[in-house]
Amino acid sequence: MIPERLRPILDEVRPLAQRFDDAGHRIYLVGGIVRDLVLGRPLSADIDLTTDARPDRTTSLVTGWADAVWDQGARFGTVGLKKGDTVFEVTTHRAEAYSPDSRKPDVSFADDVEADLSRRDFTVNAMALRVTGVADEVPELIDPFGGVADLAASVLRTPLSPEVSFTDDPLRMLRAARFVAGYGLEPDDVLRGAVADLSTRLEIVSAERVRDELCKLLVVDDPSPGLWFLVDTGIADVVLPELPAMRVEQDPIHRHKDVLAHTIAVVAKTRPSLIVRMAALLHDVGKPKTRSIGPKGVSFHHHEVVGARMARDRLRALRFPNDQIEDIGQLVYLHLRFHGYGDDVWTDSAVRRYVRDAGPLLDDLNELTRCDCTTRNERKARMLAARMDALEARIAELREREELEAIRPDLDGQAVMAHLGIPPGRAVGDALAMLLDARLEQGPLDEAEAYRRLDEWWAARQP
Repeated sequence: MIPERLRPILDEVRPLAQRFDDAGHRIYLVGGIVRDLVLGRPLSADIDLTTDARPDRTTSLVTGWADAVWDQGARFGTVGLKKGDTVFEVTTHRAEAYSPDSRKPDVSFADDVEADLSRRDFTVNAMALRVTGVADEVPELIDPFGGVADLAASVLRTPLSPEVSFTDDPLRMLRAARFVAGYGLEPDDVLRGAVADLSTRLEIVSAERVRDELCKLLVVDDPSPGLWFLVDTGIADVVLPELPAMRVEQDPIHRHKDVLAHTIAVVAKTRPSLIVRMAALLHDVGKPKTRSIGPKGVSFHHHEVVGARMARDRLRALRFPNDQIEDIGQLVYLHLRFHGYGDDVWTDSAVRRYVRDAGPLLDDLNELTRCDCTTRNERKARMLAARMDALEARIAELREREELEAIRPDLDGQAVMAHLGIPPGRAVGDALAMLLDARLEQGPLDEAEAYRRLDEWWAARQP
């Protein structure tokens, strides 16, 4: 009897599997989809398979059946195809290894699925379900390295020795952090020791692959165990050195939690949004460089300015898209803006500037600000939450009266040039800046008042 959970997957795969079966080849569901079937977790929309057929043979077998076929990865053994709404990736059984100074694998193909599984990253991913030659029977589970048992025991191991596995692909050391955090797996001592010994080998992995794996870690429900794994094993020293650098005490006199512990706690509190999580991870990276101890204790003056620059530099090094670099950098820069807020301190003008500077990141900034409070002092935590509630209430109140998200000068450039009789140039920009400042300070101006302010400003500029 085929389990009901497995039947929809088999229904999708069997028409493809039949083509391989008829041609005398074997094909298997493999990797993450098998792991998640065992765990009862939601399944990816994409389906990964492995076969003894070589890539050119796979291409010929699926051409005419699939709606689309792409073979850019054929030199590494992978042929992609789409049938209806389903995307399949079919990879020839393979063994791959990186030479010590190369960022690209040298690939050799294998005929046996066990050989392919032995080169997988972890035992929990080194399982396969045979979907050829099984008709209506339950597919055979191929689990030569005890992946099911490791899932049951919550253990993270490699099929072969971790030295072999991590030499094959050093990125697996970083990937281990995601499985520690996302699946609650505990690395065995052999794996942990190998990561500590081989972490510098991550230097040969491309920045783009490191970035993608780091992003996957950050958006699991709670990345904390994975982030500590990166720091404790030395991986962070290679891929994100700003992280271990934050292992300094916030207050050496009262021995408050160090900056790193605070940072990881903030990340865990935020929702699993990449932009917010990355901003949370980097929001205090400027503290070690700005830390000073004076008569009143430790201080980190302007750490948000230094931190924003450091965050952008690191994100560029990791080849993040420019828009994400700017958004994350801006959140780091603005993350202290809320502090000092109170009805007796913040004018409507200050609230407008807060909203304008945050722009479309306002909700993300408010969330980061809320989550930045990790104090165990319940009274202080309640006070900070109440102040944030009050600020958001004032923003909502002003939104009802003004278009806060679209704050702009009350006159546009064309109106300024026509009124003053001047051509495009710096003076127009200066005039618009003056009008915007007036808008932020006093709220919307009617047209007559805007022109009066413009005339007054223009007259003051004349020699």
